[in-house]
Amino acid sequence: MSDALINGLAGAGGGIIAQIITYPLQTVNARQQTERDLKKEKRKVGTIEQMCQVVKQEGWERLYGGLTPSLVGTAASQGVYYYFYQIFRNKAETAALQSQKKGIGDGSVGMLSSLVVAALSGCVNVLLTNPIWVVVTRMQTHTKISKKDHSNRLATTSPEETALPVIEPLSYGTNHVIQEVYDEAGLLGFWKGVFPTLIMVSNPSIQFMLYETMLKKLKKRRALSKQGNNGVTALEIFLLGALAKLGATVVTYPLLVVKSRLQAKQVITGDKRHHYKGTLDAILKMIRYEGFAGFYKGMNTKIIQSVLAAAVLFMVKEELVKGVRLLLIKDCINNMKPKPL
Repeated sequence: MSDALINGLAGAGGGIIAQIITYPLQTVNARQQTERDLKKEKRKVGTIEQMCQVVKQEGWERLYGGLTPSLVGTAASQGVYYYFYQIFRNKAETAALQSQKKGIGDGSVGMLSSLVVAALSGCVNVLLTNPIWVVVTRMQTHTKISKKDHSNRLATTSPEETALPVIEPLSYGTNHVIQEVYDEAGLLGFWKGVFPTLIMVSNPSIQFMLYETMLKKLKKRRALSKQGNNGVTALEIFLLGALAKLGATVVTYPLLVVKSRLQAKQVITGDKRHHYKGTLDAILKMIRYEGFAGFYKGMNTKIIQSVLAAAVLFMVKEELVKGVRLLLIKDCINNMKPKPL
């Protein structure tokens, strides 16, 4: 089994576990990012309070709306990302060793090379898995509104605001969303938000650059202080992953908000402020009508979710990789033992 395949499968497994643990936070965050009701914005609602509201008004299952396609997307994204990351990483390491033979560098992959490797892996991942995340975003931001509630809102809100709530059928499954997206924009609809998402490959690029840099320094320090023992514990991997994700999330969050706005259900009639024709149109309208603060809606929730998910992912992935390699070594040793005649 190749090293790339081991990392790809381990990444998929770690991603699934992290996704299940943090999914309610993702749902709340997607709603915060796509919230455009000015009355709701004036009243600050915390993450926990908003989760309780969702459970009370729509049922606890709405916190897990879109979980199935999300798990598929997570497994696909992490698997694809880690698989291609390992392939590109191996090529970068080979190139670094060849450069060392020529007297250039120390044979290790530098920060710039790590950034390029992560960016290339991210681009491949985005292009292949974006349709899944369009479906997930639609399901996360879908709100069940009863006819009674809708009638009350119509009677108490202005004409501009009445266009925002949308009554959907009670059954809003994956097949329904796929058909809805296709009816709205055809096949291209499944690649909505792909442009800001491609730019957002800088997030995992920054994340992995920070992670590997800190991991390399920690191993080096450990090797010097413990007579060549450069092993890293699961807790240390957890903390390194959390710190790396925190730094990457703060930098790229505005692009995530724009992507969510584009992938969520668009308001076709009524207030044109809330209908986006594309990435640039969304950015300009958000600046004009919401200010720069609109690009950071729900950031606190995202930081908690991202840091927790990344930390769990790195910890589980590293443990799975160690476990698989250990099993392969044991299997190899057993195969090498002479068989009794």
